Amino acid sequence: MPMDTLPGPLRFLVFGGALRADSTNARLASLVARLISDTGAAVDLASMRDFDMPLYDGDAEASEGLPHGALALRDRLEQSDAFVISSPEYNASVPGVLKNAIDWVSRVRPQPFKTKHALLVSASPSLVGGNRGLWALRVPLEHLGTRVYPDMFSVANSYQAFAEDGTLADPGLQQRLTETVSGFLSLVEADVRYVCLERRWYEFLGDRTEAAITQRAEK
Repeated sequence: MPMDTLPGPLRFLVFGGALRADSTNARLASLVARLISDTGAAVDLASMRDFDMPLYDGDAEASEGLPHGALALRDRLEQSDAFVISSPEYNASVPGVLKNAIDWVSRVRPQPFKTKHALLVSASPSLVGGNRGLWALRVPLEHLGTRVYPDMFSVANSYQAFAEDGTLADPGLQQRLTETVSGFLSLVEADVRYVCLERRWYEFLGDRTEAAITQRAEK
C-alpha cells in the first residue's frame, strides 16, 4: 500500500524593494528571511537587481514580449506559496523600480500575484518608518488579487535600528517583528495545508461568494 508522505516545506520569496546594495530594506529582508527559515520553511531571498527590466512600454511588450527580469520574477513568484517585500518609501509612495516590476508582471497570464499571500515590511530613516509607502504598495497588489496580510511592519530611524548580528537593536521591536512573521506564516500554512477551511472571510475582487467555500475564481 502507498505510504502517506509529509508535505514539503512552505516556500517563501523574500526581497527588498530598493536597488542599493546597502539598503536597510535589504537588511530587513534578510532578517525576515532568517526568521522564516528558522521555522523550517524554504526561503528564496532575492534582490531587485535579480529582476532588472526597462520601464514599462506597451510597444516594447507588443514587439519583444516581457523582459527577462519580469519573467524571472514571475517564475519565482509561481514557485512560492507566499512572498514578503521590504520596501522603502519614496516621497510617501512606492519606489518606481518596484512599481515598474509589478506593472510588467501584471501583464502575465495567468496572473502570478493572484491569491498569493504577501507580508509588507519597510525600513526608513524617517520617524514613520516607511509606513506610508506600504499603504501605497497595497493598492496595486490587492488590485491584482494578492492577499496582503493586514499587519504591516515598519522600522523607523533605520540607520541606527540594526545590531551587528543583523537583528533589530530594540528587543521590543525585534519581538514584534518575530510575532508578525509568525502570524503571517500561520495564515499561509492554514491556507496551503488546510484547504477545507472556510474562506468566506475573504472579500477581494474576483472571489465568488456564492461558490463552494473552497472554490475561488481564477480568471
